[in-house]
Amino acid sequence: MGAQFSKQVERRKTLRIEKNVLAELKVTAGEDFPGSDYRPPDRKNWMANLGSERTRIHQIIWPGTHDSATNDIGIPFITRPFAQCQSLSIYQQLVLGTRLLDIRIQENRLVCHGVLSTYSVDVVFSDIKKFLAETQSEILILEIRTEFGHNDPPDFENYVVEQLGEFLIHNDDRVFEKTIADLLPRRVICIWKPRKSPPPKGGDPLWGGGYLRDNWIDTDLPSTKFDSNIKHLSEQPPVTKRKYFYRVENTVTPKADNPVLCVKPVTKRIHKFARLFINQSFAKGVADKLQVLSTDFIDGDFVDACVGLTSARIDGRA
Repeated sequence: MGAQFSKQVERRKTLRIEKNVLAELKVTAGEDFPGSDYRPPDRKNWMANLGSERTRIHQIIWPGTHDSATNDIGIPFITRPFAQCQSLSIYQQLVLGTRLLDIRIQENRLVCHGVLSTYSVDVVFSDIKKFLAETQSEILILEIRTEFGHNDPPDFENYVVEQLGEFLIHNDDRVFEKTIADLLPRRVICIWKPRKSPPPKGGDPLWGGGYLRDNWIDTDLPSTKFDSNIKHLSEQPPVTKRKYFYRVENTVTPKADNPVLCVKPVTKRIHKFARLFINQSFAKGVADKLQVLSTDFIDGDFVDACVGLTSARIDGRA
C-alpha cells in the first residue's frame, strides 16, 4: 500500500511538472504561426472558401477527430466517461470543420471503443452523406478500422462501396498532387484497415492502411506526448515528397495505474496546446511535414488553426 501511494505521489509530481513545461513554453514562445490570425467565414465550407481550384491535397492541414463516433457510447455517467472522446455527432463534427474521421468497428458493424459499442456504422455513413449533400467542395478522409480484439465485419469493403461508392476517390498516388477541383465530384478518401481481411490495392475504391500513418504514444503525460509528436513528425518526409497522410494526435489517454480514468479531464492536459504545437513545428523546422492534426473533443479554435495554416500554405506564406 505504501509503495503504491508513493508511486501515485511521484506521478502527480511528474504530471504537474509536465503541465508547467507546456504552459511556460506557451508564454515564452507564443502561439503565432503563418495563418494563425485567419478565421474561416464558414467552417462548414472552409475548403470551398479557400478555393477548390488552387488547393492541392498535400497542402491541406486536415483537422481530425480521435475515436470520432463515441458521442453516444456507453451508459451516461457510468461507462461513457471512460470511452467518450467526442461530444458531437459525426454530422456536427463535419459542419464544425472536421475533415478526418477515425471510426472503429467490430464484427457486427457496430462502432466501438475497446469493449464498449455504440450505434451502427450506418449512422456514420448517413451523417456523411447528409453533409456531402449540403456542400459541394469539401473533401473528407474517412478512416475505418477493425478495433483491436475484434474480428473484421464480413464483406465489409464491398459494403462501404455500396454505401459511398459515388463519392469515393479511388486509390491513386497522383491524388496528393491534385487540387480539390480535380477530384470533384468525388469527395471521400476512405482508408480501410482490417485486421485479417486482405487490404485494398492500388486502383481500388478504398485505400490501404499504409496511406494513413501515425506514431501513437500511449501516455497520459502532456509534455511527453508533445515532444514525441515533434520527434516523430521530424522523421517524416515533407508533404510534397510523400504519398501518404501522416497524423499527429494532440491527445493523451488515461492509464490504468492512474486514479483519473475518465477521458475528458485527462485529454484536457494537452488539448489547449494545439496552436503551440504548430508554432513549435515552425520553430524546429518541421512545419513542412504537418498534415493531419487530430484531437479529442474538437472545437472551433482547433479547426481554425488548421484552416489558417492551410490558407497560408496556399498563399505561399508557409
